[in-house]
Order: sequence, then C-alpha cells, then structure tokens
Amino acid sequence: MAEEKPNAADASKPTIEVAPSPHLSNTALTTRRMMLDVIIALVPVLIMAVWVFKWYAVLQVGLCVLACLAAEYLLACKLRGRPSSLGDLSAAVTGVILGLSLPWSAPWYVAVIASFAAIGLGKVVFGGVGMNIFNPAMVGRAFVMISFSVALGSGAYVMTGGMEVVSQATPLTAGKMEAAVVELWPLFVGNVNGSLGETSAIACLLGGIFLMVRRTASWEIPASLIATVVVLAGGAQLAGIFPNLTVAHHLLGGSLLFGAFFIATDPVSSPMTIKGKFIYGAGTGAAIMVIRLFSGYPEGVMFAVLLMNGLVPLINNWTVPVPFGGPVPERK
Repeated sequence: MAEEKPNAADASKPTIEVAPSPHLSNTALTTRRMMLDVIIALVPVLIMAVWVFKWYAVLQVGLCVLACLAAEYLLACKLRGRPSSLGDLSAAVTGVILGLSLPWSAPWYVAVIASFAAIGLGKVVFGGVGMNIFNPAMVGRAFVMISFSVALGSGAYVMTGGMEVVSQATPLTAGKMEAAVVELWPLFVGNVNGSLGETSAIACLLGGIFLMVRRTASWEIPASLIATVVVLAGGAQLAGIFPNLTVAHHLLGGSLLFGAFFIATDPVSSPMTIKGKFIYGAGTGAAIMVIRLFSGYPEGVMFAVLLMNGLVPLINNWTVPVPFGGPVPERK
C-alpha cells in the first residue's frame, strides 16, 4: 500500500499546540536552583548561629538536616515506591529552617521527631514536593512545640548547666515581663538569646535581600508583612501596651525577619497572585502582632504562618486576575 504524501500546503502551516497557561516560563528556575538559593541565603544566619551558640548550633541544624533527608527517603521514596527526590534539596532546606527555628537546648529526639513530622505530615501526606498546603518546617516545629512544651518553652532558653553559650530570657519575653529595657544594637547584630536563626537581624536582612534579588522570594510578602507589623506595633506603643517593646523591638526581636524572608515566602504555601501576596503578608503580620500582644506566647510567627497557609486557597480564589481585554463573556 503506497504511503500518502503530505500536502505541501499543510506542511507550510504552523503547528499550534493548545495548553493551559502559563505559556512563558523560565527553564532555569528549577526546584534545585531555588533551594540552593535559599541555602546560600541562610549562610549568614548559620554563621551567626554558630558564633553565638557554638557547636550546639551545628549539632541542632545538622541533626535536623540528616533526619529530614532520612524521612524524605523513607516516606517519600521507599514507602511510595518513587525515585529518590533528595537531589532537589527541598528536604535539606526544610531541615536547615527547622533546625534554625529550634533553641540550642532542644534535646536530640525533639529534632528527629520534628523532622519526621515536617516531612511526613507537612509534605508527604499532601503528595510531595509542590503539593503541600502548609510550610513543612513550621508543621514540624508546631508538632514538637505542642508535644514537648517544656523542652521548647521559655525555660528552655535559660538552661545553663555550665554551657558556654548565651543563656538568658529572650528579648521579647523580657520585654513582655517588663524586666528590663532591651538594647537594640545586640538585637541588630545578634548577640542575644533566642532560637538559632532569629538572633541576628542583619544576617536575616542580608539573606532576604539575596533571595529577592535572585527572585527566589517575592518581595511583596516580606514588604507587606513588615509594614503591617510597623503600623500595629506603633499603635501598641502609643497605647502603652508593653512599653518596653517599641516598634524597633518588634522588628528586630524574635523571628520576625527570619519568618518574613525565609518562611512566609515559601512559594508552594504562599499565594500565586500579586494582590494575594500583599494580602497574605499583611494577614501574617497582623496575626503575629495579635499573638504577641494578646496571648501568652512571646512570639507568633510560626502560628501566624500556618494560619495564613490555610487561607491561601481562598486568597488565590479571591484574587484571580482579570484577563487582558476584560472578563470572558458568559454564554447565554
């Protein structure tokens, strides 16, 4: 049977492929490249953590990274029969952020349990990389915060036992107790107590600027989050709520900057639209201030991020952009 020759006229026509948007993409913006950018941005934070907390910081972060990699391999790969996903560095980034969110004194089993909860409950149950609703590191942190409240409460930061590290009440705790006026310069540089990644404002700023320049993080989220905190903290200062905590203390103290640049900007668990990112950032900042001012917790970043993560699907739905040329007319 003779083969049919293609029509010359048909061959000259362009081939049109119909597919859903987006139609333009940056092929260099892979998961591995984005995760590598986050790791590089976290280097100043890691350096400050080691400088303040010595080898305890190395032990805590290293243990979380190893446990997260093990959890990823066992739960996401072996248990589900899928190829290894360790090369995309997402589990390693989760481990670094989780480790930096813990105090230096957290027992080893807390780090391991938090890591498996982060990967298992925060990512694998939703389908893996890119499908999780909540930030995995904050899921693990919240799990152990509720389960081991003594090991992660305010008392965990003032344990001594002969340890040659910074060990006193965290700045926000001291400010809420009105024990003393907290100096701003140590908060900026990082020679204060707190979770490993939250002590140095300058380190968080340097890493955050790098992420925004690389366009790995959306600037709209930290900008709206910080602006909201400034407004609400200014109102609280004028109202005389915790007079030892000024706007600068709220900005430089605690994990506000660490959360604004490295946690809230997670591209999977944050909104996709520009307007949605502003709403998400402002809502996170408002929730942080409500928790700080009116709850028993001195810090509110973790709970605020998880709360707004749950609202992201609604925010995406509320902020669907209008197509070019106006809305598509409905068929009658």
